[in-house]
Amino acid sequence: MSKKRYYAFRTVQTVFMLVLVVTFLFYFFRLMPGGFENIMLQQGASEAQVEAFRQRWGLDDPLYVQYLRYMGNLLQLNAGRSIQYGVPVVEYVRMRIFNTFILIGPAITAAYIVGTLYGTLLGTKRGSKLEKHGMIPLILFSSVPSFFLAILAIILFAGVLGWFPTFGMIDPQVYTQYQNEAWWRPYLTSSFFNHYILPFSVIVIRYANTPMLIMRTSVVETMGQEFTFYHRMSGLPKWNRLRHIGKHSILPVVTLYPVTMTRAIGGLVLVETVFNWPGIGYALVNAVLARDFPVVQFVFFLVAAFIIIANFGVDILYGVVDPRVTVED
Repeated sequence: MSKKRYYAFRTVQTVFMLVLVVTFLFYFFRLMPGGFENIMLQQGASEAQVEAFRQRWGLDDPLYVQYLRYMGNLLQLNAGRSIQYGVPVVEYVRMRIFNTFILIGPAITAAYIVGTLYGTLLGTKRGSKLEKHGMIPLILFSSVPSFFLAILAIILFAGVLGWFPTFGMIDPQVYTQYQNEAWWRPYLTSSFFNHYILPFSVIVIRYANTPMLIMRTSVVETMGQEFTFYHRMSGLPKWNRLRHIGKHSILPVVTLYPVTMTRAIGGLVLVETVFNWPGIGYALVNAVLARDFPVVQFVFFLVAAFIIIANFGVDILYGVVDPRVTVED
């Protein structure tokens, strides 16, 4: 299979998986015991309210008609309206998605950079005291649940030392000050960075362990291969040898990167709740408590779509990252 055919095949496969996820979520919520209208309406709703809700959402139509209508609306970025706030779901979650990714994206990336560099160092110092004892701090931090680590950070750095705010993303008065300006303007204020440092640091410390361990093991295996012996015998400078070792060892870390990113999105729901960070995880918790299932359904789809698309991107980047990876004809 040529690379072009492989890329086309993976593209079709990715689109099929996205459609499958949407289909599963649609039927999952509508086939739950008790009826879709009873799930979303508050207990004690009258028959007139139930009937009005069914007419508004088209629940009297056959299920396949509802499905086709939902798919058509979703292709137009119309995921329905929030039951709780009465606004379009896409509009409701748009900025919350951005708030989540400006926290998780840089934090997980920084964790992988730190973990990869540290793991490379440990792998090249095999048998030393640094390798034996240098892994302990990150292993301990990774053993603590992320939300509990966030609570400890708030108690120490916000409560005891008073260095950082205890919750939120921007001080209310600062947000009001920039309310009539461009949407991105509050993100460039010192208030935002003061609120950002603590959750960012918690995520970096919590997730740096995995790339460190994977990279260390991969470097140890790579250093035992014949080409590293040839590089030493040919007199290649040390930093050039490390660059080649790192390039050939980093593939498992790159493979794990999107997996960790998606795990972080799911696992940091409670972290966002602890910090009152207005991200998608915090919105999901509020939507579940308010029985706002159009929001819940769309958020679940976004998380699944990110996993599928991230894996697709990794497959495409394999040949770029590691020269040993090829597509056979």
